[in-house]
Amino acid sequence: MVYDYNVKDRKGNEVSLKEYEGKVLLIVNTATGCGFTPHYEPLEAMYKDLKDKGFEILDFPCNQFANQAPGSEDEIHEFCTMKFGTDFPQFAKIDVNGENADPLFAYLATEKPFEGFGKGLKNAALKKFTDMNNKAYGDKAYIKWNFTKFLVDREGKVIARFEPTTDMAEVRKAVEELLG
Repeated sequence: MVYDYNVKDRKGNEVSLKEYEGKVLLIVNTATGCGFTPHYEPLEAMYKDLKDKGFEILDFPCNQFANQAPGSEDEIHEFCTMKFGTDFPQFAKIDVNGENADPLFAYLATEKPFEGFGKGLKNAALKKFTDMNNKAYGDKAYIKWNFTKFLVDREGKVIARFEPTTDMAEVRKAVEELLG
């Protein structure tokens, strides 16, 4: 369960995910220079609307996908708060793939493995690009691209995985259903 993991906040302090016990979580790997970076806008809107109902978004910047999160934790945080007004917790930049993959993301991806980006030309092109990008990680290519989202219930169980190609309205609907 996710409560068994510790992560580092953006200042480098260790945080136990037990602090979020009893909340519905959306855990996301992000990047500031990605075509999916506009996801911050609906993520923040969802957070603002639902945080009082026991919802948290946990944001983990990652630079493993075409170097799309090159800044420091402070630079990334400033970008997100200034451009998108984000208010949800942002943690230290991590690796989500390879030998140095954060254990939390290895666990999340093992619980809900990649099942594809969906249909269509755009999704097929993204798959081809991500396969090339992630080739170096072999069987430790847990996450295929930025803005992969994992939905966790109030008991710490991973309920769903949403690829960056998933419509944000679908993500929100799943969160709202879990909140009850």
